[in-house]
Amino acid sequence: MDKLIHDDKGNTTISNDGATIMKLLDIVHPAAKILVDIAKSQDSEVGDGTTTVVLLAGEFLREAKPFIEDGVHPQNLIRSYRTASYLAIDKIKELAVSIEGKSLEEKKTLLAKCAATTLSSKLIGGEKEFFASMVVDAVMAIGNDDRLNLIGIKKVPGGNMRDSFLVNGVAFKKTFSYAGFEQQPKKFLNPKILLLNIELELKSEKENAEIRLSDPVQYQSIVDAEWNIIYDKLDKCVKSGAKIVLSRLAIGDLATQYFADRDIFCAGRVTEEDLRRVAAATGGTVQTSVNNIIDEVLGSCEVFEERQVGNERFNIFSGCPSGQTATIVLRGGADQFIEEAERSLHDAIMIVRRALKNSTVVAGGGAIDMEISRYLRQHARTIAGKSQLFINSYAKALEVIPRQLCDNAGFDATDVLNKLRQKHASGEGVNYGVDINTGGIADSFANFVWEPAVVKINAINAATEAACLILSVDETVKNPKSESAQGEAAANAMAGRGRGGAAFRGRGGRGMRRR
Repeated sequence: MDKLIHDDKGNTTISNDGATIMKLLDIVHPAAKILVDIAKSQDSEVGDGTTTVVLLAGEFLREAKPFIEDGVHPQNLIRSYRTASYLAIDKIKELAVSIEGKSLEEKKTLLAKCAATTLSSKLIGGEKEFFASMVVDAVMAIGNDDRLNLIGIKKVPGGNMRDSFLVNGVAFKKTFSYAGFEQQPKKFLNPKILLLNIELELKSEKENAEIRLSDPVQYQSIVDAEWNIIYDKLDKCVKSGAKIVLSRLAIGDLATQYFADRDIFCAGRVTEEDLRRVAAATGGTVQTSVNNIIDEVLGSCEVFEERQVGNERFNIFSGCPSGQTATIVLRGGADQFIEEAERSLHDAIMIVRRALKNSTVVAGGGAIDMEISRYLRQHARTIAGKSQLFINSYAKALEVIPRQLCDNAGFDATDVLNKLRQKHASGEGVNYGVDINTGGIADSFANFVWEPAVVKINAINAATEAACLILSVDETVKNPKSESAQGEAAANAMAGRGRGGAAFRGRGGRGMRRR
């Protein structure tokens, strides 16, 4: 289920991403802030499982509450919870299946299944196969590079989700342009690309600049020198052999017309992120001067074209030699919908990257949680003393994941959980989880509902640590001195206003009597 969050500035966000929701909530309680922190850490470390980690931490605390109320010392609970988490993580590693040693096509198919599992709970879940393959292609395009900003996501309102497309290269919106831009060619094959970080326009002098002339004739030579400087820069750009000139700073009307007359495409005020991605893809280097431009600093691509996408025009570089970047152009109706689609794709991209690096996957749909729960219950029977109860409560808390899946899909959680417990207890249903299509149970692995093992390991680790941290707190101490100081300051301010008013009235009254 999605949440609609409306803030005091009037911004509306629709999302079911745990980290996004936690960030947008104005949380004051210090213990609740810990849950926000673990959701953020899960998002930055793994990218998905943010809702899982908050759910688990909350459920661990709920299961611990009766024990604390009955007078159990928190340290006993913490020890048992930590032991249970180590056992759970070892069991996950034991059940995980490696995808190493597969061919590229097989690996792509497996990664697409992981991405589809992530997207199934999102707003764009109806088109998960379409977007899953797009995400896998985008991640494969950047190779082993860790920089997530090499995958650009551009949002264009209008059309439907199926109109979204992937560019194996760079795409960015047409920048602000001057007269003469429409006369420039809009398509090139195998062009040379010059990337600049300088202005190509006539600049006005600073406010305090001053030139003193003894002869009016000299004025013209100063104006000519100014024009010669800009023409010299433009001439060097043309002589470099580049057919496309991009700059992070402005390219003025004179330069635009100059390039148009020579069949060169130019774009100024390109954002730094897009310029960096163009450099990574085309093999070019951003220049801060137009002097001594050699072939080695120029980039290249197979095809450059300017294409209309909805109401926007996009500059698209494809067939880049380095191939170290990709761009997903997202289409859709409402702005909130496209923004949620972008957040969903971010989660899927992170998951695919993690699956590529840590190449082990486990069954999703609550299957791994039920199996760990069964394993911990079984292990608890071999332990004497109170720890048995605490590990049992930890095992019960893990069942919150399949229960929540059933609730969100509108099925009877009690009925489904009973079937799952029965199947896992028989020893045959290790990979059985919730089937959200039929409302029953199914083999998650056979149905390709997979998730990287690192997601579950990280979620259990973070949730256990957060629960143990909150349990270990036995007293909340506020600083009463600072509070009383604030109170006194406020009281003094009020009293001061009151005295001032009284004095003013008094003086006014005496003045009237004298008169």
